[in-house]
Amino acid sequence: MRRFITASQGRNALWVKGEIFRNLDEVTASARGELDRASQRSLFNRIEWFRRTYQYAAPTGQPLIVRARADGSDCWLFLMERRGHAKALCSWYTLAFQPVFTGDPNDATKFALLLASARRLSKRMASITLAPMPADNAAMVCRAFDRARWVASSHESTVNWTVSTEDLCFEDYWAQRPGELRSTVKRKSAKFAVETKIFKSFDGNAWADYEAIYAASWKPEEGSSDFLRDMALTEGAAGTLRMGIATIAGEAVAAQLWTVENRHALIHKLAHLESAKEQSPGSVLTAAMFEHVIDQDRVSVVDFGTGDDRYKADWMDSRAPLYTVELFNPRRPSGLWGAAKSGLSALVGRKPTR
Repeated sequence: MRRFITASQGRNALWVKGEIFRNLDEVTASARGELDRASQRSLFNRIEWFRRTYQYAAPTGQPLIVRARADGSDCWLFLMERRGHAKALCSWYTLAFQPVFTGDPNDATKFALLLASARRLSKRMASITLAPMPADNAAMVCRAFDRARWVASSHESTVNWTVSTEDLCFEDYWAQRPGELRSTVKRKSAKFAVETKIFKSFDGNAWADYEAIYAASWKPEEGSSDFLRDMALTEGAAGTLRMGIATIAGEAVAAQLWTVENRHALIHKLAHLESAKEQSPGSVLTAAMFEHVIDQDRVSVVDFGTGDDRYKADWMDSRAPLYTVELFNPRRPSGLWGAAKSGLSALVGRKPTR
């Protein structure tokens, strides 16, 4: 662990202390519970998530975790470094990456903490890539690194579909869906006797069904089945798991993995057998999952994660871009070259925005 201290610029300078960590055990000890479930509402902001990612699905390199501290608040950046270049400590299971804040910092303090982190990282990093980032986080990171004289840019790389279910029952939500979707679910569930079951804790048989369905589906090869199983076990024990299985004549033909927490339902994985495509078991199961989380869990939002698949618009109402942020350090030759290669050379050497 290496310590640093810096001050933000401006009329009222804010002194920021910080550390750089090289292993997650030290982070856990130093955070003192501030990165645990009880303190972090987002699944993807928790030390448990970063540990699982590092164990099963991390980018190549070594951990590089930066913490900046001021006014009782912290900002953590979880990175993986390799030869002076860093990426977010995340995988394709991470549906949103962002700086992790503790305490209750206002926007000015958040910016100061990020600025201090950027200045410290300029002494050791040539480039950093962060994704997928929500728009507000991407903008703040770019502004902070720009102020620290990095070359910062962002571009839309994927999207996030959501629907608000605040004050709705499933019947109200379902009435708002396209008629073709509602008709398909009604006809197929009746004609083929599609049955659904939803598990709120880990079930070994249901998990075996999920793995078999996914392996035989149109989906790409699973990044790490061990990662996902560990996640399902953990979230099942916490009571946040919602796992759905659809069967036809006793055969499992569709499976979905959701979590529900803080009135937010998040769809992580879904798959169905290609051989059962005409029976639409995936749509029937999705409808059952929506009914469960809306009427029983009383969620205020359902989140379809990342990806702009066309079918998501039938189930969701709001589409928001997610960004890849690219940060290049012009003080280092490879950072300067990276900026030029990315078409950002015109930005190199300009004065940072105040």
